[in-house]
Amino acid sequence: MQGTVKAYDAETRTGSVLLDDGSEMPFDAAAFDAGGLRLLRFGQRVNLAVEGDRVTVVTLSTFPLP
Repeated sequence: MQGTVKAYDAETRTGSVLLDDGSEMPFDAAAFDAGGLRLLRFGQRVNLAVEGDRVTVVTLSTFPLP
């Protein structure tokens, strides 16, 4: 699944992504850490791994999902 970063808080490592269908999906610090990233910027394209209604991994669209 892909989306665009809507918000990211570097202090808490949490944020939200706008999916291509226009819906918003939040992610927590565990999902951010699982992607091996250091920072996200508003408007960046990201890949998401999702289990149920929870994002488990957030990574850049140029990186493969683990």
